[in-house]
Formats: sequence, structure tokens, C-alpha cells
Amino acid sequence: MSVNRRRAATVAGLAAVLTVVIAVLPGHRGWFDVGVYHGAVGHWARGGDLYEWTTGNGYGFTYPPFAAATMLPMAALAWYPTIVANLLLTALAVAFLLHLLVDPLARRHGWSRWYALALSCCLLAGLNQVRDTVSFGQVNLVLVALVYLDLWLVERGSRLAGVGTGLAAAVKLTPAVYIGYLLVTGRWRAATTAIGTVVAATTVTAALAPDATRTFFTEALWDTDRVGRLAYVSNQSLLGVVARLDPTHPERRLWVALVAVVLVVWATRARRAVRVGDERAGFALTGVVACLVSPVTWVHHLVWLVPGLVVLAASTLPWPPADPSARRRARAGVAGYVVLCSGLVWVFANGSTGPLGFLGANAYVWVSIGMLVLLPVGRADPGKDHPRSTEHCGAVEVPCRSQCSATSPPRAESLPAAGVRDDSR
Repeated sequence: MSVNRRRAATVAGLAAVLTVVIAVLPGHRGWFDVGVYHGAVGHWARGGDLYEWTTGNGYGFTYPPFAAATMLPMAALAWYPTIVANLLLTALAVAFLLHLLVDPLARRHGWSRWYALALSCCLLAGLNQVRDTVSFGQVNLVLVALVYLDLWLVERGSRLAGVGTGLAAAVKLTPAVYIGYLLVTGRWRAATTAIGTVVAATTVTAALAPDATRTFFTEALWDTDRVGRLAYVSNQSLLGVVARLDPTHPERRLWVALVAVVLVVWATRARRAVRVGDERAGFALTGVVACLVSPVTWVHHLVWLVPGLVVLAASTLPWPPADPSARRRARAGVAGYVVLCSGLVWVFANGSTGPLGFLGANAYVWVSIGMLVLLPVGRADPGKDHPRSTEHCGAVEVPCRSQCSATSPPRAESLPAAGVRDDSR
């Protein structure tokens, strides 16, 4: 059998196993969220109150009015065409993300590109978070693609960088953390573009739908009961952890303290990532912190961790890793991936008492914290054919711009002062 036939058989076998597993295991969400979008937007298009409409069990539209405006075409579609449209948009988003994140790795290491992308698609489908996003009919992967459009633009120095983040943040508040990333890392033009995009989208929507805008910013935005209980096991954020400690009276001061610590770690590591030219690690870290600091991070929101998994995998290449630290990263990455695929948190959906229950019910949070702290920064950037990777120039690690070689003596100003910790490693 030829190599290509073996590869095709491998992909077909993995796809068949995944199809059976997804079909047999419980957990299909019945397109619940796209049903909320479809019902609320249709009610709004017929002259009703966007935020008044609810499902039979009390769930209503929770996004800004701009999101509803982008979803207005749903009002003209029947139920099944709406599902198909949602699946097509999600598939396009996944195709873009895999092309952006995985294809450069395949080119760099001389892999068969179709095979690498097909295997990546199978690995992606195995994640509990992706399965939930698809079966809920959520918009998460589309928003990730919008934000990562900005990664593509930033890497090319485009003046349009920031537009994708701005549009994503106008649809849903969580991606606004990426505006913080642009500010923290000194990307003033891109940050201004992102903020301007949010303001423009919100202002235009407010002019066209003033009542819905007023209701969202004065009522719906602050009503956390609209999205569900904070202590519910699906809420895999820091506030979810705190709420599960005391569901009746969550200690908000503890949550604020934890958020502050996480933001300091993120800002420090994100700035370092940009300093050494590792934009992809900076974006990945921001996706992780968005999940941790958001008051509500349902399991399907954790698709923001996917780029971090790619960054982690890229840092262990080529396989099998020979370096001991790369092997440790590989083991940690595999363990995290298995946990994220497992649906472990749902085992504790009806109760999470005791130490084991606490650990299991917050399993995805522990993976997120591990990624925030341990995600490698300063590795070769797979997004460029000639990356600005970190190399040793004498005694220290600096971004390589072809000004040094392994045999060149270090410049005096490049050496760390005696007794001063070199934090560039």
C-alpha cells in the first residue's frame, strides 16, 4: 500500500471512530444556542423586544444588539437551514484556523500538508469544547477566527490589524480581552483600530435599535441569571471555582484577588512573548486568560484554548522530542488534551463535594492555569517562512535578526550585569 493510501486509511479510520464515539456518547446539545439566536432574532425582526423573548426554560438572548444585527438573516430562514448555515460558518472558521496555525508547521517540517490538516481536524473534533460548540450551534469558533484574523494581519504589519478583534468584541464581550493584549504589548495603532471598530459597530446599532441597546447596557448585561448558575459545573472560570466553594454566597473578593494574580502573570508573559517575536504565544496566552477571568466560561467557550494546544505541540517538534524539557512539555500537553477531550467535569454535574469532587469539577480550570503558567514563550514562530526566533548570541538569548552568529563575540551591552537575573530565557 502506498504512503498516501495508508494516510488516507488512517484519516478515514480516525474519522469513523470519532463519528461513532460522538454518536454514541451522551452530550449532544440539540442545537440549543442556535435555537435561542433563531427565536430571539426572529421575534425582534417581527417587532418584539430582543431581550424579552425566552425559551420554555427561561433562557434568552445575552449578546449585544450588534450580535443580533449580524444574525438577522436567520429571521428569513427556517429551522433546519439555520442549523446548516451555522455549521457552514463554523466549518469555514475551522478551515481558516487550521490553515493559519497548522499549515505553517507542516510546511516547515516537510509534512504532507493535507495529511497534517486532516489529522489536526480529527484531533480538534475530539475536544469536548469543540463538540459542545458544534452541537450547541454556538458562535465561539467564528469569534476565534475573527480574532486570529488579526494575528494574520499583525504578522504582516497591516494597518487593518485590530478590525477582527473589534468585530468579535462587538458580538460578544469575552474577545475584548484581546484589546487589552494589544494595549499591554504596545500595539497602539491596532488597539485604536479595535476600539474604534467596537465603538462604530455599537454606535450604528444603537442608532438603528436604541431600545435594544438601552436594554442590553442597563439591564441584560448585568443580569447573570440570564446565562445560568455561576456554580454550575459547566462554568469553568475562576468565578466558577469560587462559586462552587460556596454556591449560596460566592466570595467575590477572593475572585477579584485571583483575577488580579492571573492578569499580572498574563501581562508579564504576553509582553515577553512580543519582545522575543513570539506573537502566536501571546495570542494563545490571551485566549487562556480570557477563559479564566470571564465571570462565566461555559465548557464550549474553552475553544479559546485550542491555539495554545497548537503552540504547545509546536514547541515539542520535531517528533519524537530529544530534549528532556520538550519531552516534559509533550507529556503535559498530551495529559491536558486528554482531560479536555474526556468530558471529566460532567461526571460531577450533580455534585462536587469533597477534595476529589473539587478537583474533578474544576478540571478544565486546572488545565487553563497550567497553560497560562507553562505555555512556552520564545520558540520559533511557525507563522513565517523565516522566523525571528530566539537564538544564543554569545551569553544571552536575543531575537535573531541576522546580526549575529554562533561564532560572533557578544557585545558588551548584551551581557547581563553581574548578579542580575537574565529573564530573557
